[in-house]
Formats: sequence, structure tokens, C-alpha cells
Amino acid sequence: MAGHSKWANIQHRKGRQDAARSKLFSKLSKEITVAAKMGDPDPEKNPRLRLAVKEAKSQSVPKDVIDRAIKKSQGGDAENYDEIRYEGYGPNGVAVIVEAMTDNRNRTASTVRSTFSKNGGNLGETGSVAFMFERKGQVVYPADAGDADDMLMAAIEAGAEDVESGEEEHVVWCADTDLNDVSAALEDALGESEATRLTWRPNTTTELQLEDMQKLMKLVDALEDDDDVQRVITNFEASDDVLAQL
Repeated sequence: MAGHSKWANIQHRKGRQDAARSKLFSKLSKEITVAAKMGDPDPEKNPRLRLAVKEAKSQSVPKDVIDRAIKKSQGGDAENYDEIRYEGYGPNGVAVIVEAMTDNRNRTASTVRSTFSKNGGNLGETGSVAFMFERKGQVVYPADAGDADDMLMAAIEAGAEDVESGEEEHVVWCADTDLNDVSAALEDALGESEATRLTWRPNTTTELQLEDMQKLMKLVDALEDDDDVQRVITNFEASDDVLAQL
């Protein structure tokens, strides 16, 4: 399995999810508010909101926090956020995509640029690395949801394109426009997923050794620490030995 698919597991082993729980909840709530404001406040009538709520639930965001975020979207005091994508390079030329929501473009651009520079990276122009990725839907199940063959069969029947099965999880990939239908079909067959989201899947990867992996993790951690940054995607590849040393 490509290294990028193990990023969440690296974070989990580092204990980052618990340490940054409040920040994570805030970012998920922001996505819910924006999705509800852009469309219908009913998740059943708003595909983007439905995905945002499902992702929040998978991260154990309390129901009252989710409800508050939706209610906030209908109030006159709801902030207006711009969605921006930044692209750049990390250690050894690894490609990095940063998705942000901001009420101040200048502030966010300055912070992202500075974070790249301080951590051995370079912020590029729009389109400088996006060609190395495809926009995809991603559904994640734990390894005990079934063996690789069973997962592949369930994914095919659900309309997915591919499955990456590893020791800790199964990652199901589908066309971005099919994510709602695929996730619903998988849920009927396998139960609730660990995560359901739109993301970027690398079509080419960059191999990193331990030193560069450590530098990349530092860069990604710094980017994700910014309240305006929603998610960071990279195209790194690393051997199991390198990942184990982390």
C-alpha cells in the first residue's frame, strides 16, 4: 500500500488525534457550517452536508456540536469563508496540496507560504502539483471489516473503482461524483465506515527515506496546526521499515 494511505495511522500512533481534538472538531464544524450555508440545511437533501456530517460522526464529534454548526449556518452572523487550494513541494520534491477555508485570504496565504519556507518546502503556483493527483472519493474501513477479497467484491458491487487493503485498514476509492452512492451501498453491506470523504489520490508518488519523512511530518503538522487549513494531502511513498522507525 502506498505510504500516503497510512498517514492517518501515523498520526494516530503519535497521539495527535487526541492532542488536537478541539482543533479537529472546529475544522469539521466549519465544513458543516459552510456546506449547510451553501445548500439545504437538511443532510438528506444536501450531499456535501451529508458527507460533512458523516465525517464528523466518524471522528466522534458530538451530535450537539453538529447540530449547532448546522444552526449557525442559518443565522445572519455566520461567517463567509472562501475555499482555497494551495500547492507546493516538501522535502525531496514531494507534492503537497493544502485545502483551506478562510475569511481572510491574505492572512492565510501569508501563513501557508511562511510555513512552507520554515519547514524546508516551497509554495508553488496553482496547478503546479495538482496534475499529480486525481480528485476521488475515499471510504475507509477497519481491517476486521473483511478480508481483501471480500472487500474488493463489496466495493465492486457498490460501484467503486479500487481497494487498497493493508494490515490496519481497507481504503476504497471511487469517482468523486459517485461517493454518496458508493458509501451508502458499502454501508448497507458492511456497516458504518471509519471515514468517508472527498480527497486527492496521487497518480505518481515520491519515495522518501527516514530523514525526509521526518521533515515532511514536521511540515504537515505545522500546516495542519493553522486554523484556516482543513486538510493536507501529499504524494509520499515510504517503505514499511521507514514507517516503523517513525
